[in-house]
Amino acid sequence: MSIKPASTALVSALVIAISLAGCGQQSDAPQQEGAAPAPKVGVVTLQAQPFSLTSELPGRTAAFRMAEVRPQVNGIIEKRLFKEGTEVKVGQQLYQIDDSVYQATLGSAKATLASAQSLAQRYKQLVSDRAVSQQQYDEAQAAYLQAKADLDQAQINVRYTKVMAPIAGRIGRSAVTEGALVSNGQTNAMATIQQLDPIYVDVSQSVTDLLSLRRDLDAGRLQRAGDNSAKVKLLLSDGSTYGQEGTLEFSEVSVDEGTGSVILRAVFPNPDRVLLPGMFVRAELQAGVRQEALLVPQQGITRNQRGQPTAMVVNASNEVELRDVKTDRAVGNRWLVSEGLQPGDRVITEGLQYVQPGAKVDASEATNVDQPGAANTEG
Repeated sequence: MSIKPASTALVSALVIAISLAGCGQQSDAPQQEGAAPAPKVGVVTLQAQPFSLTSELPGRTAAFRMAEVRPQVNGIIEKRLFKEGTEVKVGQQLYQIDDSVYQATLGSAKATLASAQSLAQRYKQLVSDRAVSQQQYDEAQAAYLQAKADLDQAQINVRYTKVMAPIAGRIGRSAVTEGALVSNGQTNAMATIQQLDPIYVDVSQSVTDLLSLRRDLDAGRLQRAGDNSAKVKLLLSDGSTYGQEGTLEFSEVSVDEGTGSVILRAVFPNPDRVLLPGMFVRAELQAGVRQEALLVPQQGITRNQRGQPTAMVVNASNEVELRDVKTDRAVGNRWLVSEGLQPGDRVITEGLQYVQPGAKVDASEATNVDQPGAANTEG
């Protein structure tokens, strides 16, 4: 009996299908037995530590005291008695104004006083004998007092021809030279003296930061820094640190409507005159101490599509969790985190590109971050 071609083709197809099914079962078995291992990640275990919270604020220097030297009498400048840009002392003579007219007035006032005094004394003897009237004596006495006042005024004018330094400090350039005419009450100053040691540093702080700081202090999240709360450090415009430490004097009682900030004033010693009025500086103010601060390596903080900071954390089951966090500020190569993480959390800093939330991982200590050091202050 012969087999038909159609039957033969059907049998062949069944044989091939059975063979492929068997091969598929054999190929799946090794894959199930050799499942992919959990990805390896590097983690940093967070530890709470004390952290001195500081604020770096822009500011400018200002002279501790400043006096504009102006004449108090009219006259011609005869001499300038100081060198521009040098230190002057209180009471040091700076200019000499021609005093010839004032000396003559002083001599006349002395003569008038002598005459009025003599007349008043003579009338005093005569009034008792009724040789002169009481009114004549009173007028003579008044003339004597007026002559005495005129003499005092003449002496003052002669003294004002010697222009003295009202304060100690560094004197700037002179606006007048010998032969120049000056007058009492003129608008332009003859010279300006500025006291540079100590020196003021005026910095501005936003009201938002000031209110946030006060809320943290009132809620106990920050502790006051004690005596150091009034200490201020200074960074110069070239990036160097000023060698002297300053003291915070006061904060302005009103808010600038244009900038929404308040002015803080600090005083710095300036014995070497390194700081000059008008210099741009940055001041570091110590606001308080956060005892349970969490400093997270920057490699462990990423941002989602909305720009919000997040962190990948390995839980006790070695599974990855995605946490939304709140970062207050950068501290060197770390973030100061106030919400979303706790002490003991294992934050992934190495291998983030290989994991997803919910995945099992093989965690070990990270090698791509520096170990936390002694630096616990924000610069």
